[in-house]
Amino acid sequence: MRRAIVAVILVLAAVWPLAAQSGLNPSQLLAPLGGSWPTFNGDYSGRRYSTLSRITDANVKALSLAWLYAIPSNGGAPIKSTPLMIDGVLYFSTPDHAYALDARTGRQLWHYVWPTKGGNHLGNRGLGALGETLYLETPDCHLVALNLVDGTKKWDREICDMNRFYYASVAPVIVKNQVIVGVSGDDMDNPGYLQAHDPVTGEMKWRWYAVPQKAGDPGADSWPNIEVARNGGGMTWTPVTYDPDLNLIFVTTGNPQPVIAHANRAGANLFTGSIVALNADTGVMAWYFQSSPHDTHDWDSTQTAVVFDAPFNGQPRKLIAQAARNGHFFVLDRTDGKALVSTEYARTNWSSGYDAAGQPIPNPAKMPQIAGTLVSPNQSGGTNWQSPSFSPRTGLFYVNSSRAYSVYYLYDPSDNPAGWGGTDRGGYSETMLQAIDYGTGKIRWTHPWKSGGLTGLLSTAGNVLFTGGSGGLEALNASTGEALWHTRIGQVTNAPITFELDGFQYVVAASAGTVFAFVLN
Repeated sequence: MRRAIVAVILVLAAVWPLAAQSGLNPSQLLAPLGGSWPTFNGDYSGRRYSTLSRITDANVKALSLAWLYAIPSNGGAPIKSTPLMIDGVLYFSTPDHAYALDARTGRQLWHYVWPTKGGNHLGNRGLGALGETLYLETPDCHLVALNLVDGTKKWDREICDMNRFYYASVAPVIVKNQVIVGVSGDDMDNPGYLQAHDPVTGEMKWRWYAVPQKAGDPGADSWPNIEVARNGGGMTWTPVTYDPDLNLIFVTTGNPQPVIAHANRAGANLFTGSIVALNADTGVMAWYFQSSPHDTHDWDSTQTAVVFDAPFNGQPRKLIAQAARNGHFFVLDRTDGKALVSTEYARTNWSSGYDAAGQPIPNPAKMPQIAGTLVSPNQSGGTNWQSPSFSPRTGLFYVNSSRAYSVYYLYDPSDNPAGWGGTDRGGYSETMLQAIDYGTGKIRWTHPWKSGGLTGLLSTAGNVLFTGGSGGLEALNASTGEALWHTRIGQVTNAPITFELDGFQYVVAASAGTVFAFVLN
């Protein structure tokens, strides 16, 4: 049976010319996620939920390998990007590289290499697409526009300053007629920002800074002075989510600077460690919620803010939810940012309850100390950059998480600390997948991992949850957490995706430098 499937795929691939692509119609970004995967999270919501149901909790055990593709040795870093699938072609990236594969066979169609000038090559989260153009961020701070059909460069624009130790790794997101890009960086006293570019010319349309830049700016009074504020961090590491009805972009922001030492930045340090809603046309802030006030543990809050509509206390609500790196879970009304649920999903000891806005209250005793203080979670956090998922079928928010402890030390208690000014030393840790009831914040079920497990997630209408588990790609029952199927492809390094071609539903994930595609046998 499998040989017959592969034969059909090969015949179809032979008659599917690359020139037949029509590119990405913007309306695909507004449609429920199904046959394609046209943007980082599949759609604007960040749910990573597919309406496809050919693969179910009853038949997922029949999944088998359709093809694999190993990147050339010059491809560099592991594949951390979420692939796009548009018109039968799979697009993915690594730092300085973009690839196009035939989604039916894994055959390479083209490979683009950016002539890098340096920068941090930690990873690249993926590509954006609109019409016949792909958009790629590079470690040396450029936004590059590529021809979707053959990978040739159309233009490039500098979006940050590598000489100030910025780098660019975020997957661009297309919102209306704009390419939304964020910036990355650590170990530096620079401001984070989000900006919008014209998709045809690359011209910058607007920029929003995550920290105040001048006296009188919103949030300026949450810093001791404007000089500290304007160099206060807040990197925008993660692709945004978007509500087209409200016309709001939701950006999540990184930790303040200095990272561990904090004597020179008394106050909440807005808008670091926050979920911020911006007008999509202008970049003007509509509201904010600070999920990690005055962070002193390197817990950026750049985890995806997931958009969904669902009942809350018996009434239909426009909601947005985040499992933050600091171990707390929040559900907000996304029209105004008001907290509806504030609770913990990972073991925490650094806060002493919630304030009137539902934001955690830091416990001074758990801030880094010269003698050290035991803190949970550790510096890696309850979760990190890996993508969560939300299933409207089950009403559950899924996140791979850690229970872990570190001893945090402060080695620069001065009023003018340099660099991080402190560090942590790890201790006990364990990893698991948590399924959270969005209405209450309570853990519905937990699936422990023997090792690994800190990868992105995908849920489907077939009641299947895909993720990287202990040694490979795994499938769980989305309602119960029961293990249904697993592979031994190695540690999964990106978030799985699914799409449909020729009546077959594929599941694709990467491990290190190899892309694997699975289909029902």
